[in-house]
Amino acid sequence: METWRLVLSGALAPEMNMAVDEAVMTAIAEGIAPPTVRFYGWRPPSVSLGYFQRASEVDTDALKRRGYGLVRRPTGGRAVLHDRELTYSIIVSESHPLVPAGVTEAYRVFSSGLLHGFRLLGLDARLADAPVPAAAGGGGAGTAASAACFDSPSWYELVVDGKKAAGSAQTRQRGVVLQHGSILLDLDAEALFGVLAFSHERARERMMRAFAGKAAAINELRKERGLGAVSLEEAERAFRQGFERGLGVRLEEGELSEYERELAARLAAEKYGSEEWTFRR
Repeated sequence: METWRLVLSGALAPEMNMAVDEAVMTAIAEGIAPPTVRFYGWRPPSVSLGYFQRASEVDTDALKRRGYGLVRRPTGGRAVLHDRELTYSIIVSESHPLVPAGVTEAYRVFSSGLLHGFRLLGLDARLADAPVPAAAGGGGAGTAASAACFDSPSWYELVVDGKKAAGSAQTRQRGVVLQHGSILLDLDAEALFGVLAFSHERARERMMRAFAGKAAAINELRKERGLGAVSLEEAERAFRQGFERGLGVRLEEGELSEYERELAARLAAEKYGSEEWTFRR
């Protein structure tokens, strides 16, 4: 069985989280790092924008009032509030035998690890096999359908009881695949919709009500089954085993190399922490 590196980063600043993912991608592209799975959190709670998303879809004044961070991901998709969750990334060369050529099939392979993790936590998850149309709703940048990642599942994302329970995004650069995503332990819809930009308050309320039927978190789903809440450490163990089963590899804890740490620090300062990057759209 092949061994991959497992990096347990703990909670990092938003710009450092994105910088570490890119630094590992670079090291793998240069042939000096192994395939890597990383688990991490966010300090402070932060919103991440998709690469192509307009920054105007987020209310930056509301972010400041709540003390939340803001960063733009190198991957696509919509806004995610990273707070009560386990975030993961999988970074591996496109030439690896496990990695299909197509983006959709790669989602299926990588998401199989998430599927096993949810089942280890007592939840009968499935992979969404077709995108669910987003609900129609009012006005431009303020709609949940355009701004909030967990509004609906895409191909091969995780669904429990018909609700999206994990959101992922993927990019390929320099022959390396990065997929990262959010595994929700608890969901605070009020906090998420409180930092999205809306044309009027009625639209915010309408979208928040609709959202409640489309997204769910692990502890909410477990409570409905008479099960206890899961801690971050318990979730980390379950998804570690899940990725091992789903990918058919052994994950061995390791550290970032000095090269990766230095590159991540530079990327955090010069790229992901800069307003030029964050507000580029």
